[in-house]
Amino acid sequence: MDGQDAALFERQRPRLLGLAYRILGSRADAEDAVQDCFVKWSAVRRDAIDNPVAWLTTICTRRCLDLLRAAHRTRVDYVGAWLPEPIHMATGPDEGDADLAASLGSAFLLMLERLTPKERAAYLLHEIFDRPYDEIAATLEMEEPACRKLVSRAKANIDQDKVRHRTPAETQERLLDAFKAAVSSGSPDSLTALLSSDIRLTADGGGKVRSALRTLAGHRHVLAFLRKVGVWWAGYQWADAEINGGRGIILTEAGRPVAAISFGYDGEGRLSDIFIMRNPDKLARMDPVTIQ
Repeated sequence: MDGQDAALFERQRPRLLGLAYRILGSRADAEDAVQDCFVKWSAVRRDAIDNPVAWLTTICTRRCLDLLRAAHRTRVDYVGAWLPEPIHMATGPDEGDADLAASLGSAFLLMLERLTPKERAAYLLHEIFDRPYDEIAATLEMEEPACRKLVSRAKANIDQDKVRHRTPAETQERLLDAFKAAVSSGSPDSLTALLSSDIRLTADGGGKVRSALRTLAGHRHVLAFLRKVGVWWAGYQWADAEINGGRGIILTEAGRPVAAISFGYDGEGRLSDIFIMRNPDKLARMDPVTIQ
């Protein structure tokens, strides 16, 4: 592989990593899929490839689908609630890529978990990465009409749950500041007006650290949980961060991340979800990354 081919792959790496992460919900697995793609790219004859971008997308997608099937088998025995591995973004989204950033949110990724692997891949390729149906059909090795049906079913599910919308950065910042002030002061009840009526809190400890084992729903349960953890969190260092395409918080102890907190929002600019990652295995890869 010459330098030009290597440079082409590196230009595509953030996009491939973004696709792989959205399919798999795991940065570690996504990086493995992209590396496998690089190995194949290094060995293939270039004169056999008409469209390098489409070829790389196909190889990456197919590898992700293989990994996803294996991941589903292991998640059957997962202890407690499962959340996607958090992504600490190297920079915040600008206006031009806000739609891409919204598709990295935990609420959106959890919605994708309810789709079949091929529905998930087809939806992402068409709706997020703007690939044409004929290319997607070739990638998934199916007929184009069947591919269109996959996207249509997936889109109906996602639109129904209203998990793909953009929340202005200033709204996110305001709610983040209110959350920090309320929890750190030990008075989370002051958040009540900023929470949606069906607020949910999901914490992922993976059975390795103390954490809520199920999703909590409603003001009473969520605020009671925040009153409790506010005491535990008082001794941690708090740092604002770009997590999964939005404003979030990383809690550290002696420089080591112990929790990553991100949020979901409703259409009225209120918090609809609080996601708390506590699983140390998933927190171990919280160094910033560039992803599309």
